[in-house]
Amino acid sequence: MTLAQWSGALALVTAALFAGAAFYVNFAEQHARLQLDDRAMLTQWKPSYARGFLMQASLALLSGSFGIIAFLFTYDWRWLVGAALILANWPFTLFIIMPTNRLLQQTLPDAANDVTRGLISQWGRLHAVRTTLGVAAMVAYLWAMA
Repeated sequence: MTLAQWSGALALVTAALFAGAAFYVNFAEQHARLQLDDRAMLTQWKPSYARGFLMQASLALLSGSFGIIAFLFTYDWRWLVGAALILANWPFTLFIIMPTNRLLQQTLPDAANDVTRGLISQWGRLHAVRTTLGVAAMVAYLWAMA
């Protein structure tokens, strides 16, 4: 396997890990979280978000970097498409999701209420965009490998 193939394969694998983790959050964890009372829901969201952020931010950065490396070896623009899609999670998170995250992080569990529930529901809808970006990056990488 060449270095270009390795970097492309690693771009795909890390994008798939990102997409899988994001899908799990939306499909299983978010649904289960919303079944809890307001206080427990926020209490669960806070550490889950903190750990998930570290994992998904790292996977997006790795995948985008490997996609760029694959492009540099092949000059196939499809690798850049995949890299751009997976890296788009960073600005989307920082500028679109982060205001909701900050409100949730500042809320004390004992102060959780219907507004908190609405924010966590909104967070889940916004997080679904991250899932979509991960899947789209994966598809672009598969296209580049074909």
